[in-house]
Amino acid sequence: MTETTQQNRSGPPGGRLGEGRGASDPRVRGRTTIADGVVEKIAGMAAREVDGVHAMGAGMSRTFGAVRDRVPGGGGGSSSVTRGVKVEVGETQAAIDLDIVVEYGVSITDVASDVRENVIGSIERMAGLEVVEVNVTVDDVKLPDEDQEEEQPERPRLQ
Repeated sequence: MTETTQQNRSGPPGGRLGEGRGASDPRVRGRTTIADGVVEKIAGMAAREVDGVHAMGAGMSRTFGAVRDRVPGGGGGSSSVTRGVKVEVGETQAAIDLDIVVEYGVSITDVASDVRENVIGSIERMAGLEVVEVNVTVDDVKLPDEDQEEEQPERPRLQ
């Protein structure tokens, strides 16, 4: 878990609590803790927003995730957001590893760069953490004819 800590400022010696400079500033009156799962969700959503990203996760992760999504009560909701996302979060910094599937025909290097830029901006803006690295692994390419194969009903093998 990440803890963003602000030191409480004390007033002048012998002064009462709340009389010093900064005492009225709410940012210095406590601690904010950001869970790793929050950073994972931000990174997952930010990566999915980029044009050219078809899906997140490596092959087996996507397969199990698709099965989980179809099973009632399988927990497909929030787990699909974090599929393909791993984070390491410190007190003020984060490192992110992403596994993505890109659409056929896009520039993979441009998509990876756009993903990196969007993830860094989102985490730094929303969580206030410095992102030290975003590693993007492209695990697959979604081909145009794969859509047709998925839409066709499977023929029974036995007659």
